[in-house]
Amino acid sequence: MEFEDIIFDQEENGIVTITLNKPERKNALSQLTFWELWQAFDQAQKDKKARVIIMTGAGDAFSSGGYFNMKILEQIPPEIKKEIDLNDIAQKKLCLKMWEFEKPIIAAINGLALGAGITMPLTCCDLIYMSENAYASFMFVKRAIIPEFASSFILPRLIGYPKTKELMFFGDKISAQQMYDFGLINKVCKPEELIPYTREQALKLVPPKGPSLALKMMKRALHKPLTQFISDALDMENKGLRKTAASKDFSESLKALKEKRESNFVGK
Repeated sequence: MEFEDIIFDQEENGIVTITLNKPERKNALSQLTFWELWQAFDQAQKDKKARVIIMTGAGDAFSSGGYFNMKILEQIPPEIKKEIDLNDIAQKKLCLKMWEFEKPIIAAINGLALGAGITMPLTCCDLIYMSENAYASFMFVKRAIIPEFASSFILPRLIGYPKTKELMFFGDKISAQQMYDFGLINKVCKPEELIPYTREQALKLVPPKGPSLALKMMKRALHKPLTQFISDALDMENKGLRKTAASKDFSESLKALKEKRESNFVGK
C-alpha cells in the first residue's frame, strides 16, 4: 500500500526497512504515522518473504516523539480516520502488534529519539543500534504527561526503579554512550557505519545465515509470558495520559513550547 508518513522498502534478501519519513518535523509521530506503522507491520507479518525489520528515521532524526498538532486529523482520509482510536494515546494497538510480531525488529537510531521516539524502540524492538551523535530523552515530564508504549513496565525491568524514575522525573538528555552504559542499546556506531552495521547484523538473522524458525520460537518464548503485563501497563498509561492531556499543565507546556520559554506548572 502507499504510505504518507513512512517508507516501506522490501528487499529480495528478506530485509524490510521502515523509515519514519517526516524530516521536516524531525519525524514526529502523528496519528497517521502510528496507523501506517501498524499497517506496515501487519503487511510484514503476513509476508513470508519478509524476515527481519529495520526501523530508522529520514534526515538527521530518528523521531522527536508525538506530534501534538491536532490539525493533522483534518488531513487524514475519512476511511482511515474511522480506524483511529483517539483515546488510545499510549498506542496500545500498535505496541501489541509490534510486541507480538515474531520476526526480529532492529532499530537504527540515527539522531534524536525523544518521547515515543525512544519508548517505541525500547519496548518493541529486539536490537537497538545508535549513532554516536544521537541522543534520547524521556521528555514527557516537560509536556506534563506520562510515558507510553508500556515503557512504565519495561524500563524499570531493564535498569531498575531508581534510574527509571530519574530519567522519567527529569527528562534530561541521554547520550548514545550513556544509553549503552545503562544497557538500553546494543551498540554505539559512528554515523556513517550505523546503517551498514545494522544491515550486516540483519543478514545474520535471515537464511542462509539465520535459522528464522528458531528465532521466531525464541522471540515467542521471550515475549508471550509478558504480553498480559504489557497490555495492563498500556491500559494504565492510557488512563494517565487521558487525565494529564486534559490538564492545565499540559496546555501550559504546549503554550510554553510555542513561545519558546520554560513552562510554569501549577500541578493541575
